[in-house]
Amino acid sequence: MTDVTQNPILEGQAPYPLLVVISGPSGVGKDSVLMRMRELGFPFHFVVTANSRPQRPGEIDGYDYHFVSHDRFEEMIAQEELLEWALVYGHYRGIPKSEVRQAIASGRDVILRINVDGAATIKRMAPEAIFIFIAPGSLDELRHRLSLRRTETPEEIERRLALARHELAQLSLFDYVVINHEDRLDEAVGQIRAIIIAEKQRVYPRRITL
Repeated sequence: MTDVTQNPILEGQAPYPLLVVISGPSGVGKDSVLMRMRELGFPFHFVVTANSRPQRPGEIDGYDYHFVSHDRFEEMIAQEELLEWALVYGHYRGIPKSEVRQAIASGRDVILRINVDGAATIKRMAPEAIFIFIAPGSLDELRHRLSLRRTETPEEIERRLALARHELAQLSLFDYVVINHEDRLDEAVGQIRAIIIAEKQRVYPRRITL
């Protein structure tokens, strides 16, 4: 439910922290956008995902993932401790509500990078979050990006493009769309910065409750 309290900046206080959900098709550059935001010093908290798979050499618990047992993860599901979760290749992964709550309580903006289906789940649980869809300049441009990765066969690329068409059809779930053109990463990052700045100036701002 929308809070009717006016923006605390009118009283000389800090604006309310935001929960920003960034989504979009595979290969559109979501990770590159977030890495660039980090490089530019965006003051946000990037949520660490919980994972039930074994910890790999070099991985740090609490930094790369929150490593939990299979049984503990199922307990987290049963107790509704997760914003969103999935079973991937026999292992669970998901977003702990506690991680988001702690960051929001400390006044930090929280940014989640998640697939479109996951974004829809979070929208039901936290409708006051900001949902930003990162889109390619065109499907041909996306095909070129996927080809450059050299990690998929031509058939796999076509499957990803078919999924991208399906995801683009779900734009109505989102508040904003940002086009991430090839070789224009800073332009996309600047648009996301502008969205966050504008949201913090709303007369009746969003309030996140989880």
